[in-house]
Amino acid sequence: MEPQSLPRLLPGEVLVRVELATICGSDLHTIAGDRLTPLPTVLGHEAVGIIQAVGSTARTAHGQPLLPGQRITWTIGTFCGSCRRCRRGIPQKCENVRKYGHEAITDHWRLNGGLATHCHLLAGTGLVAVPASLPPEVAAPANCATATVVCAARRAELKADDSVVVIGCGMLGLTAVAYAHDLGVEHIIACDIDGGRRALAQEFGATVACSPAALEAAVKDFGADVVFELSGNSRAVQSALDIVGLDGRVALVGSVSPGPKVSFEPNAFVRNLSRVIGSHNYTVHDLAEAVDFLMRTPKQDLFAALVPASFPLSDIDTAVATASTGAAPRIAVRMD
Repeated sequence: MEPQSLPRLLPGEVLVRVELATICGSDLHTIAGDRLTPLPTVLGHEAVGIIQAVGSTARTAHGQPLLPGQRITWTIGTFCGSCRRCRRGIPQKCENVRKYGHEAITDHWRLNGGLATHCHLLAGTGLVAVPASLPPEVAAPANCATATVVCAARRAELKADDSVVVIGCGMLGLTAVAYAHDLGVEHIIACDIDGGRRALAQEFGATVACSPAALEAAVKDFGADVVFELSGNSRAVQSALDIVGLDGRVALVGSVSPGPKVSFEPNAFVRNLSRVIGSHNYTVHDLAEAVDFLMRTPKQDLFAALVPASFPLSDIDTAVATASTGAAPRIAVRMD
């Protein structure tokens, strides 16, 4: 760790004192050398913090002015609002995006990730207020796992009368189960190779939790109107394409790295009226809904338990080593 000077804020920028950050799988992939990230950088994008200073014109997603002392979270990247992608409603793919925890530091933007005492938020970052009552270990993953699930559900047009299948019950999958349950979905099938994760999925609201070998039978009983594939495993992706029901939607979310090709028979998809939807990252409105969901869900204690340990920033190496074991969905780093 190296000390850095605090930035001089430009209009629309915000300096946040990070309260707590969680270590995401993408952070671990970068550390392991499996993900190309420009260096030097500050890793970390799942975080919640307190505003320390504000450049002029900075506002929340709801248009409210930001003030020092306010608790916020922020989008994983910036958006310009004027490029063709932003105008088409996919600002997470902005042509001018700058992503926290994923880019090399610059002279102006040195505190550009969440695994530091402070984070420098650029103009064009989506900002969402976080109530003081929301535990930090629940709030921190909102701007990655939770908002990503909200966006996928929106893009898949998830409705209460859908039968839902969630494949992969890590942080994303358990969140998807809880969010579908929150939206009033009655039939939720959770599928994972790990028995402990399947048991957790039922605590989060799954009607049925099964192994991959039992998935086809479970779908025959309940249907598969919307299938969320959150593991990124090519066999799981193939399974999602194979089981989707009539007029069903497959939301592919977990495949964020190149992998083996999968196949499907086009005639079956045509006659089945099937749709395949890719979903990556989210908009600021998805993040606002993610925070609202975490506030209203009765499963806050379960979400908090997904982050069972926290380490001080000075012990970041131990935090990374613990996260790398995969024993828990998330490990936290606190800045006290």
